[in-house]
Amino acid sequence: MAFDVARVRGAYTSITGGWTYMNAQQQAQIPERVAAAVARGFRNSPIVEDVEPAFGSHARERHAGLFASDGYERSARVAIADLTGTSADAVILGPNLDVLFSQFAAAVWPLVRRGSSVVMAHGCSPAMTVGAKTRWAQPDLGTGEIPAWQFGSLVDGSTRLVALRAADPQVGTINPIREISEYVHGASRAWLLVDASSLAGHRPITMEALGADIVALDCSAFGGPQVAALAFRDATMFPRLDAALLNSSVAPGLAAGVSAAVDHIADLDESVRGTRRNRLVDSIESAGLYLGRLGTYLADSLDSLPKTHVFGVTGEAAAGSDADRIPHVTFCIDGVPADLIYHRLLSNRIVGALSASSPLLDAMGAEDTHGTISLALAPFNTTHDVDQLMRVVASFA
Repeated sequence: MAFDVARVRGAYTSITGGWTYMNAQQQAQIPERVAAAVARGFRNSPIVEDVEPAFGSHARERHAGLFASDGYERSARVAIADLTGTSADAVILGPNLDVLFSQFAAAVWPLVRRGSSVVMAHGCSPAMTVGAKTRWAQPDLGTGEIPAWQFGSLVDGSTRLVALRAADPQVGTINPIREISEYVHGASRAWLLVDASSLAGHRPITMEALGADIVALDCSAFGGPQVAALAFRDATMFPRLDAALLNSSVAPGLAAGVSAAVDHIADLDESVRGTRRNRLVDSIESAGLYLGRLGTYLADSLDSLPKTHVFGVTGEAAAGSDADRIPHVTFCIDGVPADLIYHRLLSNRIVGALSASSPLLDAMGAEDTHGTISLALAPFNTTHDVDQLMRVVASFA
């Protein structure tokens, strides 16, 4: 497998204006094929489609007289199903994750009757408020990782739901979801809900790879339209919910861009072949290796500066850690306001982000600094981008 970053850069017309974008956690750049698909979707939504023969594992016979908009949502669910390793009938779409989490929290009431409990990790959406006793999983404040071992005491026979992120979008540490799932499923009948938005495109996010029962995705996190999804392990889970409460809808034009966004991930490595579901496996592996090396280069370069602190990387508590990471970092410079760093980067045409409010960053000591900067790399970033960043940061540190 080969990852041709020059070819990948050609898929993003938005990066040709002379700016270096390193803020994927805040606003991912949109591939041209996604923008074109959304424009086409809005334009063609009122058009009646011709009926063509259906083929493939997701095929379903279509009837005459359907508008193009009728097929966009189905295509979006098929794309999310390919990305998460489930069936299209087990995917629920919505305008954003807060709406979906709020509806899911209401729909899950048949599972969380009196005496039930749920386990949450800090950073879960406030919309995920379930009417049951809540236990909280705590992060390792040295690395930002949520250790799996604590779920051995948090989860018991009363637990009905466990919810957490696959990776923190600002610190970048990947949680050991597969190991956590073994604790959860070994001690209870609970469902494991994983928000894999930050992990998409970096690691496999299938049900099998994560050991999850429900995977939540914000498509805009990987360059897709502003559409979110809850992918269930299979559609047989719906009768255990008040499924009528899962009634979100999305604009057909936006739904048209979801399939294009997943196609973009599947085509990051042009050497892979086969169905989209199979290409996703190899393409994500190739992109993940490239971005893993680039992310390590970014974190190590920042950590090498004497006045710079990289959260989850710098310090004795993080030294020697084998925690896996996505190429997202948050850092501060001793005595330098984050706002000054941010504007110095902008003056050099580098786009980072002032860190968003985060319980994890606060617990790791961000409140005691002059503010923090968060960066995230995308498949179009290069070592040259990191070198340009370091030239600016080194002027402070």
